Amino acid sequence: MNRYLLIIVVAALLFIPFLGGVHLFDWDEINFAECAREMIVSGDYLRPQIDFMPFWEKPPFFIWLQVLAMKLFGVGDYAARFPNAVVGIVTLCAVYYAGKRAVSEKVGLFWSALFAASWLPHLYFKSGIIDPTFNLFIFLAFFQVYLLGQVPPPGRTGRPWLHAMLAGLLLGMAAITKGPVAILVALLSLGVYLVVSKGLRNYKIQHLLAIAVFAAVPFAIWMAAAAAINGVEYGKWYLNEFFQYQVRLFSTEDSDHGGPFIYHFVVLLAGCFPASILLFQYIGKGNEQAEENRELKKWMWIMFWVVLILFSIVKTKIVHYSSLCYFPLTFLAAERLAAIADGREQMKSWVRAGLLFMGTIWAIILIALPVVGLNKEQIIPFIADKFAVANLRANISWSYAECAWGLGYLVALWLSVRMFRSNAARATLVLLATQVVAIQVTILHFTPKVEGYTQHAAIQYFESFAGKDVYVQPLGYKSYANLFYTRKGPYTNKEYVWMRTDDKGRQTPEANSHWLIYGVTDKPAYFICKVNDSAEYASKPQLHLTGSRNGFVFFEKKSAR
Repeated sequence: MNRYLLIIVVAALLFIPFLGGVHLFDWDEINFAECAREMIVSGDYLRPQIDFMPFWEKPPFFIWLQVLAMKLFGVGDYAARFPNAVVGIVTLCAVYYAGKRAVSEKVGLFWSALFAASWLPHLYFKSGIIDPTFNLFIFLAFFQVYLLGQVPPPGRTGRPWLHAMLAGLLLGMAAITKGPVAILVALLSLGVYLVVSKGLRNYKIQHLLAIAVFAAVPFAIWMAAAAAINGVEYGKWYLNEFFQYQVRLFSTEDSDHGGPFIYHFVVLLAGCFPASILLFQYIGKGNEQAEENRELKKWMWIMFWVVLILFSIVKTKIVHYSSLCYFPLTFLAAERLAAIADGREQMKSWVRAGLLFMGTIWAIILIALPVVGLNKEQIIPFIADKFAVANLRANISWSYAECAWGLGYLVALWLSVRMFRSNAARATLVLLATQVVAIQVTILHFTPKVEGYTQHAAIQYFESFAGKDVYVQPLGYKSYANLFYTRKGPYTNKEYVWMRTDDKGRQTPEANSHWLIYGVTDKPAYFICKVNDSAEYASKPQLHLTGSRNGFVFFEKKSAR
């Protein structure tokens, strides 16, 4: 079977089925899906909105993909995640092609396999967040830059202008997928490359300028279209708010997402297992890599360290901010894994120890989930958070037999690592297969149960109001689920919106919770809060307690009209 066809079939089987098996998770998944839904409802496909108010945090390209999926499958969880499933298929084909062209077919295959067999890279293709699509564009742009710097073999003519144009357009597509961070990563990487290489080497200034020009095209087309329809003043205002938000992400801890400098180091080490552990195979190596492989490896190391250090410095710390590292990390791991599988080098003892240590931690987590679920009453007295205690009291069915998944993973992992001493090729296959099975079991079996503890009660509450002409508002915490799962329509009462002013004087439109609670509303209002805050809202005479479930408390306020 053709290698690409094989990768497409396997990737489709891994990424496409059961995308709607659990609800979208707050915030990011629901945030982008709600933007797509509101585009469909409003018919305004150029201006991202949340609660039918301007949303300038992200550009629209990924949201457009979700719109297409929702047109095809209907508004829902499956459609919101479908674009990334397709991106996953394209990604595995792209890394196979890049590895095959730059190094060897085996490295390409291992690169594709490690991407699918590492925890977070695989899980993100089953998600509805922007990053997998953004990361693919960035990687493809980097690879075109790599090709641009290659000297064509004797008798063949290079295509530098084509590579420059494609690099620029792909970089521009990344920018209208997530924002100017794409340009920042590219500029920083180029700067590091100039220092490491002591100059441009095979690159020419005119080609780099062409990349810059073409990178501006996608964003310029989008903003020109939006300004033509909504006015130049809108375009100026949007750009100002958009870039101010990007600066805030880098300079402040946004939405309580802070963390230490080593945050992303830990995320990549644990989340990209086993690829992350294989990087330690480089420790103690000489400089014997093949000449034709050296330039791509240089670009991959540059991408890895630029992204990792950049987002370690950034004040806002969120798991997926370092996800662009998945490309260089899995490539560098695949190169070493190919050498081990071929017998060209032996797996180092500390790498085997790392595989066993980190894999055992993952196995313990899988084993512990049913154990904790069955013994939660013994654990609850040691938990001080009322909301967490109420979450744990959710009625989720567990059995000790489910520990077999974690135990099986542990046994297979140890067997595969032990096999690296005698048959590295077979050990590689067992390790990768073990990982893929464990990840699928986690997604299909454990994730729905975890959601049952965390947000399921709130989502069901929101879903009960779908299609009803009422207000539904969270109190004391932020959520987009009330918008997406109630299928909320555009607001018609101007009192619903107020301009929130932050500590720097910036104003942001949002739902007027004060008016919903105290004002004269034109339709019934329903509220949800966490149990930690319930006493405050229960004391308000206009709010009537209607129930509670798994840490969430529900209130009703009758319409005054």
